[in-house]
Amino acid sequence: MDGNVSELEVLSSATAAFPPRTARGRALPALLFFTDPARVSNPEAVAERLPAGSGIVFRAFGAEDAVDQGRRLRAIADGRGLILLAGAHASLAEGIGADGLHLPEASVAAIPRLRAEHARWLITAAAHDVLAVQAAQRAGADAVVVSPVFPSNSPSAGEPLGVEGLKDLVGATTLPVYALGGVRARTVTQLIGSGIVGIAAVEALAG
Repeated sequence: MDGNVSELEVLSSATAAFPPRTARGRALPALLFFTDPARVSNPEAVAERLPAGSGIVFRAFGAEDAVDQGRRLRAIADGRGLILLAGAHASLAEGIGADGLHLPEASVAAIPRLRAEHARWLITAAAHDVLAVQAAQRAGADAVVVSPVFPSNSPSAGEPLGVEGLKDLVGATTLPVYALGGVRARTVTQLIGSGIVGIAAVEALAG
């Protein structure tokens, strides 16, 4: 990678190779930034650099100032044309005026109820295997975020799926699929042609 080109720029450019998809009457982002206070200390600074049309998944992990930080991200998203999803908690999404919710794999059964209460929300779900992808589809998710595709710095990451494993999951669902986990400038080209609609990353977007 050219020393004058940031990892964010490389990943953003790579998203042009992924086919566009829509859900709930809006274009789905091709690039998702997952916040993580242990790995990115200033998510607002990252959000300020994201290209228009990208998305933020704000994961508060129980922080006391979650609503305040979420509202700051909401303001940035409004100013830059970004989509903002809250992680895990519908009450947080409501409190910050999010565009929707990203659910952990274990929470997909809540999607029908959430859909009834928030018809316009985008609802995405984490998935780590075929059964989880199919469960998300049955529950009515708008998209799934599959991980880890490559070796990841996340302490909770399991065995990497690899590109072929990712393709197997893409082939097991009609839902739009995002790739998360070890997606960096040096790996993203391997994802072209895999059938995904976009990529997701944490600290790769902060560099």
